[in-house]
Amino acid sequence: MTKMIEEQLKKDIPEIRPGYTVVVRQKIKEAGKERIQPFEGLVIAKKHGSGINATITVRKISGGIGVERIFPIHSPSIEKISVVKKSKVRQAKLYYFRGRFGKRGKIKSKREIIVPEVIIEKAPKETPEN
Repeated sequence: MTKMIEEQLKKDIPEIRPGYTVVVRQKIKEAGKERIQPFEGLVIAKKHGSGINATITVRKISGGIGVERIFPIHSPSIEKISVVKKSKVRQAKLYYFRGRFGKRGKIKSKREIIVPEVIIEKAPKETPEN
């Protein structure tokens, strides 16, 4: 029984914690066709551990209205989950974000990814000799 459940668990899931901004790509079936619909937002809750029943609650603002979706992590309809940004939070559940918007509704990043600038050395300009 447990071996069968372990086979159903996905192996390619990154570490997901509250405060992370993620993109969840979900397979949607419409009129006999299948497409991938991305949903990008802030993880405000993770529930039920990391087993077969594990879920994450993702919140985003769409058209000025807060939209929350609960995704079962190991569902066959979830194609991929990728982490976009990691933010610093001190609570396990971020339900207080439901009442925040604008500048108050943002979280500080844990660390900023700094891309080193490539320094290109320019050849000295040739000056015409008189």
